[in-house]
Amino acid sequence: MIHSFLLIGQSNMAGRGILSEAIPIDSSHIKILRNGRWQNMFRPINPDRPFSGVSLAESFAEAYAVKHDCDVGLICCADGGTSLEQWQPGSLLFENAVTQAKLAQRTSTIVGILWHQGESDCYPHLNATYQERFEPILHGVREELNLPDIPFLVGGLGDYLAEYNDPALHNYPIINQALVKISEENHAVGFVSAEGLTSNADRLHFNSKSLYEFGLRYLTVYEKMAGDITLSGLNEKEVRGELESL
Repeated sequence: MIHSFLLIGQSNMAGRGILSEAIPIDSSHIKILRNGRWQNMFRPINPDRPFSGVSLAESFAEAYAVKHDCDVGLICCADGGTSLEQWQPGSLLFENAVTQAKLAQRTSTIVGILWHQGESDCYPHLNATYQERFEPILHGVREELNLPDIPFLVGGLGDYLAEYNDPALHNYPIINQALVKISEENHAVGFVSAEGLTSNADRLHFNSKSLYEFGLRYLTVYEKMAGDITLSGLNEKEVRGELESL
C-alpha cells in the first residue's frame, strides 16, 4: 500500500527551487497524484505556475521511502501567493485539497499532511490573528478526511524575508511564533524550523539546496512525532549514509 501525504499551502510548499540546481534524488518509489491516478514522479511535482520548481516534499518522500521501505504518494495541492482566507473550509482550495485527498484514499493510506504558508499573511492587519484563522483549516481537513489523529506538520518562514523588498514580510517572526503556538496547543501538530535556510535571489523562496534540507527537517519532526530515530543534524552525505543503513 502506498503511504501518501497531502501537500498544502502556498509557493514554498509548491516549490520554487531552481530545477537546474536540484540535488538528484532516487524517485523510483515516489508517486504523484494526477487525475486521481498515481504517476511516477517528475519535476515539477506541483506545477501551479509556469515557474514552479523543486519542492521540499521530494527529499522528504525519498527519505521516507527508504526508511519505511514503501512507495510514497504525494498529493500536490499547494498554490502560490495564497492566503489563509483562501484556504478556509468551503473555499475552492480547501475543497480541491479534500477532493484530491479522498481520491488518494481509494488507493493509498494518507499518513501525514505537510503545510507551508504564511508570507501572504505577514501584513499587520492579518498576522496577529494567524492562529485563530489557521485552526479551522487544521480541524476541517482532519474532519473531512476522517483522520483526527493524522500528523500535521507546519513549516516556519525563512529568516531571509528580513531582506525582502516588501517591509510587511519583515513581520515573518510573528507568523513563526503563531506556528509554534499552533504546534504546542493542538493535537499531533509539529513545527518545522527554517532557521538558517537560504533563498533564491528573490529573497522570497527557498533555494533548491535549502528545500532538500527542509524536506529532511520535515521528516525528522514527523519521525519524532512517531517516536522514531531521526535524521536531524546530518549533512547531505551523512543522510545518504544513514538512509543506506536503515
